[in-house]
Amino acid sequence: MASFNKVILLGNLTRDPELRYTPKGQAVARLGLAVNRSYKTESGETKEEVTFIDIDAWGKQAELIGQYLRKGSPLFVEGRLKFDQWDDKNTGQKTSKLRVVMENFQFVGGPRSGEGGGGPGPSGGPPAGGPSMARPARPAQTAPSPESPDSPPGEVDDVPF
Repeated sequence: MASFNKVILLGNLTRDPELRYTPKGQAVARLGLAVNRSYKTESGETKEEVTFIDIDAWGKQAELIGQYLRKGSPLFVEGRLKFDQWDDKNTGQKTSKLRVVMENFQFVGGPRSGEGGGGPGPSGGPPAGGPSMARPARPAQTAPSPESPDSPPGEVDDVPF
């Protein structure tokens, strides 16, 4: 039976990315993305719905995101859904979470200045010679995810979150 697992999202970061490294030196960034949806009710009233999504980025992508993006930064993400299950150490109950594993991303928009800017430096943009958020959006380097379906399940436990 054929299957397909692809997610495409465009939203804003809900918090600064958490960049960490596995004991083997692999970079991993955890970030939250808010995606908004506006719609009109039958009475003509405009409503807005917000969905919050947890995303994991690996390798060079994780390092770029950790270096250049901050809370509020817009981001375009391509990835796949991953369902995690574990036993809660405190309650002993089964817990689960659906998250997105990033496979590709694009910077969106230009550099932001002031509080909560889009990156380091006084202008909020990346340093000269680095990936510029002011350029048109372009795909970043795609690195293979260490969490592929062929990976041993214990590899996820090496992430120090």
